[in-house]
Amino acid sequence: MLRGALGSLLDFEEDIEIVGEASNGKEALKLILSLQPDVCLMDIEMPYMSGLEVAEEAKKHFSTSKIIILTTFARPGYFEQAVKIGVHGYMLKDGSVDELAESIRSVMKGKREFAPELIFGSMKEDNPLTEREQDVLRLASEGKTSKEISSQLFLSPGTVRNYISEIINKLGVKNRTEAVTVAKEKRWI
Repeated sequence: MLRGALGSLLDFEEDIEIVGEASNGKEALKLILSLQPDVCLMDIEMPYMSGLEVAEEAKKHFSTSKIIILTTFARPGYFEQAVKIGVHGYMLKDGSVDELAESIRSVMKGKREFAPELIFGSMKEDNPLTEREQDVLRLASEGKTSKEISSQLFLSPGTVRNYISEIINKLGVKNRTEAVTVAKEKRWI
């Protein structure tokens, strides 16, 4: 409903034409690659692929579309990932259509548009995990056991258990599953 309303409102702008709409990330990527729009507005959270995943894939396929991510929440880690991928805009959905249209025009002129709340929100939390702890947790997120992690990282199983215990303490969670969830949410792994 929001996508349709937003599209209709932006279509009223004399210098903006809506050329396609997608209901999920896979459709969005397909449309970007086939239509090559000047600007693509994308929700950060979509079925099948996130807006960030679509932006990254579009870039791999040499798409020239400028991507603006729209989001409702300022989740830690998303802004950093958006900047790393090279999106042209990262805006909150609660702005007016006029503000969004101006952001689109600004992006078309070669500028980047980022909501100040998202920039400042990204500065709040640094990753508390060391590189080695990130490696251990990344492997744990793949479903590997302590023994498998120890073998892959050339550590003893006891050392891996110590790392996992330290990770759990640092993140203030109850177990490795929760640690993985928190670390992925915050884009720390």
